Amino acid sequence: MPRRDVEFQTTDHVTLRGWFFTPEKTDKKLPCLVMAHGWSAVKEMDLDAFAEHFTSHLAITCLVYDNRAFGASDAAPNEPRYEIIPSLQQSDYSDAITYAQTLDEVNPERIGIWGSSYSGGHVLFVGAVDRRVKTVMSQVPLTNGWENFHRLIRPDIVPTMNKMFADDRQARAQGKGAGVIPVVDADPMKPSALPTPDSYTFFAEWEKKSGWKNECTIRSVELLRANDPSHMISRISPTPLLMTVAENDVLTPTDISIEAFSRAREPKTLHIIPGGHFDGYTGSNFERNARRQVRFLEETLCA
Repeated sequence: MPRRDVEFQTTDHVTLRGWFFTPEKTDKKLPCLVMAHGWSAVKEMDLDAFAEHFTSHLAITCLVYDNRAFGASDAAPNEPRYEIIPSLQQSDYSDAITYAQTLDEVNPERIGIWGSSYSGGHVLFVGAVDRRVKTVMSQVPLTNGWENFHRLIRPDIVPTMNKMFADDRQARAQGKGAGVIPVVDADPMKPSALPTPDSYTFFAEWEKKSGWKNECTIRSVELLRANDPSHMISRISPTPLLMTVAENDVLTPTDISIEAFSRAREPKTLHIIPGGHFDGYTGSNFERNARRQVRFLEETLCA
């Protein structure tokens, strides 16, 4: 499918970069799906596969971009790279919508949003507060950071994490650089942001073949614990919501996502796919996952 490089400015003047996908033939203004990746991931990590699938099966465009401070996108001046601030990433979705509305190929009244994992939670918030959004697609989302953090981190390790957060705040206040932590580690008992074996397998493979870096700031993990996008989920309605949940997800646990979904109002659709958190990105599970997402788009954004 045709794809071109794009860039746009956020409201705080940060340049975000990505790709704009269109079908082979575009003779009228089409709906647009705005897409960003999850925790520390970059657009090359299968977002192109989803966008190409959507634009080859539907009369739709896709705007795919790297989150600020990751991949091809800039960080804010004097701010560190590899820092993940949920409120800013949520705001960036709305700025991406504004940019998409300026594109010649896009119908500005038909914008949807797609997010996966951490950004799967972001779209729940954005879909509630930005009423330009006509469709919300949330894949294996982090819906409640507090519950998720305390599910992943053993209680006896939490005090060590709290000290790490406090020490990082003190260091920053003294003018030192942001403290960092690995995103993943081969040993799930060592400190990392995503301490599950399947997280290590997924990211270690991408580290070999992309520009992804195994690093995020300590502050990012502290802010993850405070991030609760599910408190807005009941306010998405009447915008249609599709939540895709993996039946054996141990990174953003299945039951936490389903509980959040239960609080959403109609119209809403729950799609449970086999496997774990990362299994919807590739192989036969990708086909099953993407096929259901195409049908949802046919019934909503592209109707």
